[in-house]
Amino acid sequence: MAAGGSETCSQGGDNPSVAERIHRRLDQLTRAERKPARVLLANYPLAGLDPLAEFAGRAGVSHPTILRFVAKLGFSGYPPFQATLRDELKARLKSPLAKRGPPEALPAGAGQQDFLSRFADAVCDNIRQSIAALPRAEFDAVLTLLADTGNTVYVLGGRFTDAIATYFYRHLRVLRARVQHVTGPPVSWSEYLLDMDRDAVLVVFDVRRYQDEVVQFAAEAAGRGACVLLVTDQWLSPIASAARHVLAMRIEVPSNWDSAGALTALAEALIAALSNRHWGRFETRIRELEGLRARVGGQGAVD
Repeated sequence: MAAGGSETCSQGGDNPSVAERIHRRLDQLTRAERKPARVLLANYPLAGLDPLAEFAGRAGVSHPTILRFVAKLGFSGYPPFQATLRDELKARLKSPLAKRGPPEALPAGAGQQDFLSRFADAVCDNIRQSIAALPRAEFDAVLTLLADTGNTVYVLGGRFTDAIATYFYRHLRVLRARVQHVTGPPVSWSEYLLDMDRDAVLVVFDVRRYQDEVVQFAAEAAGRGACVLLVTDQWLSPIASAARHVLAMRIEVPSNWDSAGALTALAEALIAALSNRHWGRFETRIRELEGLRARVGGQGAVD
């Protein structure tokens, strides 16, 4: 527990980050309280580390409004609110070497299956808690953008998250036209930026330790008018400040490495929901694709 009884987000269990708390309670905030929420999410978590007067000034609200805002998030005051944000800032930058101490001691007779069970439980908890905290309006807004074939959708990931980006791209490419996967060395990414405008949607997967090239690419895309959809972790990639929609998922497991389980589940949920919602339109496209594959590539089934 942090000072003043606040929760830290680096332990197991349902200890939500401040960003998650905001998303969960957004409907409970007044119009004035939503102002500091937006300021904080746009520059997370640094904006909340400013002195109370400065944070209030940036949000254009009074000191009491800030204190009511942090109270609705479950904090007893501004100091424990900031203590949790400082813990999160440290967690954002952790490398595999810093994330865990020596391997945990197992009870006598405990085998690998015990670890597998604990690991599976952690992944399942990540998925359940992430989905519970995900605003349904945000999810629906993302589906609407992905379904609009007037948009060109670009998909990008980082060193590890590009595997999920690739998985998502290949499914989305089957369902609709005008989908591109941003690939190759970062020096060549500017070629994709060249064609981006207000009809572009960038779906970007970025988790700690956030990749500078990915962050810069998303900022440039937003600057050219593209709508940025960010899939990130509970501490929020810096891309959140440029993103129109943010879908935050939990990634911690009992390991020196973070888990992609919840991120993959979200990618699959987006494809499934999109497919279910517009199957009448997509079915025709998939039938045509199966016919083309059978004639050209010798493969009839789309998978």
